[in-house]
Amino acid sequence: MHKILSNEKIAPALFKMELEASVVAKKAAAGQFVMVRIDEKGERIPLTIADRSENTVTIVYQVVGVTTHRLTEKKQGESLLDVVGPLGHKTDNKKIGTVCCIGGGVGIAELYPVAKAYKAAGNEVIVIVGARNKELVIFKDKLSKACDKIFITTDDGSDGEKGFVSDVLKRLIASDKKIDLVYAVGPAIMMKVVADLTRPHKIKTLASLNTVLVDGTGMCGSCRIEVGGETKFACVDGPEFDAHQVNFKELMARQGLFKEQEKHACKIRGILQ
Repeated sequence: MHKILSNEKIAPALFKMELEASVVAKKAAAGQFVMVRIDEKGERIPLTIADRSENTVTIVYQVVGVTTHRLTEKKQGESLLDVVGPLGHKTDNKKIGTVCCIGGGVGIAELYPVAKAYKAAGNEVIVIVGARNKELVIFKDKLSKACDKIFITTDDGSDGEKGFVSDVLKRLIASDKKIDLVYAVGPAIMMKVVADLTRPHKIKTLASLNTVLVDGTGMCGSCRIEVGGETKFACVDGPEFDAHQVNFKELMARQGLFKEQEKHACKIRGILQ
């Protein structure tokens, strides 16, 4: 059992939960994730480690289905049955030069430990985050302290500049700013656009993929994705891959496989009308 130390709403449909999980916390690194289960009848869901201390891990989750809705009902002092991890490969945060870290939507939370790790390794770190509006720009203060420069973009212009993360990246590339690595995490379409922008300039680009995950150990195969013409499993081979080699069309198709079932389950439980 893992005690819940806090569970707070940080934006519309976005929650941050801090958990006692000393074994996971001691080994966790940037880019890794955990599998969480509420109780013995609950499904397992993958969630990125957004922060950690010596004995705790922090996760950020978006309410999209029954389980994430149930998570919102958990109170401080209650417990989750399982927090399994850390899973996946950690970010290879060696000194490279200038690293541009790009996050969109709930992916902004995962960007924080990654940017912090690249900065700690001695890199110049530029952060670009994008969201639909001001309310959804999370971890702004944390990210500002973890990088050399931060750019905020929102669809409606309510925070930062009106537009998309790709607009800023395009401008940086056009300015002849030397960028040695681009790291992207967020909606698949955003990562695809980033990869399409950097490919002609031969800028190494990593994408942290948020595929459908069931067991997190490579056994079920639900997270399979084509990378460079080969089948890979995001949970054990990733979650970070060469963005120029990822089949984003397949990724986006697979992400939508269970949307109708999720809606149906939510309606049955009275979460959706």
